[in-house]
Amino acid sequence: MAAKGRSTWFALLCFALLPVSATADGVGSRLLATGGVAQVEGTAGGGLVPWAVLAGYGQDKEWGGEFALMHARTDDFDLTVAAGSVAFNNRVELSAAAQLLDIEDLADDLGLPDDNLTQLVLGAKVRLAGDLIYGKLPQISAGVQYKRNTDFDVPAHAGALDDDGFDFYVSATKLWPGALHGYPLLTNVTVRASKANQLGLLGFGGDQGDDWEPLFEGSIGVLLRRDLLLGYEYRQKPDNLSFAEEEDWQDVFLAWFPNKHFSIVGAWADFGGIGGKSDQEGFYVSVESSF
Repeated sequence: MAAKGRSTWFALLCFALLPVSATADGVGSRLLATGGVAQVEGTAGGGLVPWAVLAGYGQDKEWGGEFALMHARTDDFDLTVAAGSVAFNNRVELSAAAQLLDIEDLADDLGLPDDNLTQLVLGAKVRLAGDLIYGKLPQISAGVQYKRNTDFDVPAHAGALDDDGFDFYVSATKLWPGALHGYPLLTNVTVRASKANQLGLLGFGGDQGDDWEPLFEGSIGVLLRRDLLLGYEYRQKPDNLSFAEEEDWQDVFLAWFPNKHFSIVGAWADFGGIGGKSDQEGFYVSVESSF
C-alpha cells in the first residue's frame, strides 16, 4: 500500500479507537444487542444493510452510540472503515464513516493514477414508528446518507459522472421472540434509492445510468443466545458503469455481544465483481464499542 494509503489507514484506526475509553462509564437502558452493529456506511444495522434500529443503548430521554473499526479482505481488494454514530432519545441517529479501499492490484493492471480510493459518508436516521420488540408494528426508520468521494481520478477514469451523491432509504426491523423453534428471529427489509457505484467509492452515476433506482436490501438472523446473533444479508447494487458490471452483495455473519460496551462481528462475504475483478469473496471483521 502506498504511503498515502498507510497514513489514511492509521488515521482511521485512531478515529475508531480513541473514543473507546470514553464509553466505559455509561450505558443506556435498552436490551443487549438491540442497537445492532455498525454498518459499512456508519449507521446501525448489519454489516452491509442498515436496520431501523438506532445506535447504542439509549432509550427515551437517553443518548447512546457506537464506534467501530471494520476490515474486509478479498483476493484483490482491502476495505477499511472507521465509523461512529450517536443517537438521541431513541429517535434520531447521526453517523459518520471514513472508507478506504486499497486497489493496488487493479491499479497495476490498468495503469490507474491512484492505488486507493477514499470516501466520507455522513448519515442521519429518524425512527418513525413501531418498536423492535414490543407491539405488532415493526420499528420503521427513514435515513439519508451523503457521500463524498475524495479520490475522484479513478472513478472519473471509469466513467463516473459525479464525486458526491445522496442515498435515501427506509427500513423496517422486527425481533420475533421464540419464532424459530423457541429462538428469537430478527427480520429486516430496507428499500434504498441510490446512484452510488460500489457504495460511492467509484463515484456516482455513469454511462449506463444516472437516476436513483429502488434497491432491495434484507437481513435475517437468529439469536442463538442473548449475546450471539447468526445472520444472513443481501444487498442489491446499481449498475451504472459499462467499465465493469456491478453485482449484488451478500454475507453470512456472526455477531457476539459479551456486554453492552463491546461487540465483535465476523463474516464471510460475497462482493461479486469489483472493477472488472470477478468473484470477490472473503472475510470481514468489525470491532465495536457501544454506550
